[in-house]
Amino acid sequence: MSVAFVKEESAEAASETHLPDRPVSPHPNLVTEEGLKALERQLDDARKAYEATATIEDVNERRRQAATPLRDLRYYAERVHTAQLMPAPQTTTQVAFGSTVTFSRDDGRVQTYRIVGEDEADPKAGTISYVSPVARLLLGKGVGDVVAMGEQELEIVAVG
Repeated sequence: MSVAFVKEESAEAASETHLPDRPVSPHPNLVTEEGLKALERQLDDARKAYEATATIEDVNERRRQAATPLRDLRYYAERVHTAQLMPAPQTTTQVAFGSTVTFSRDDGRVQTYRIVGEDEADPKAGTISYVSPVARLLLGKGVGDVVAMGEQELEIVAVG
């Protein structure tokens, strides 16, 4: 085996074992109570996945297998550390962080979303981030208010 081949193999192994950090949003890390619990679960899962790699005998394979859990561990540790727990909305007259808002669109569609933190947002599951364009338009508004979103108008029909 040539020395060049060994060095190439080592460089390749090194690049596979150090993954860049996951991007962290510049926005405040606001979370609901459920969102904080989810972040803590994900941190625990990442820690367990990382610890599970300790039993792998081959050093290079252990490094490769640990790369993703280690990156996730760093990310979730930071997100839990910077989490700002927001109180549940105190009113249903105005859209606030944690509110569930129903609005109608010009095309007749009616949509309902809960406004939550960035890490817990999942539009398919009915949650959107408080920094999303729609949420930013709706925050502070009440039932009957109409907001413009591009060429469309959204009318708030319920706040919960």
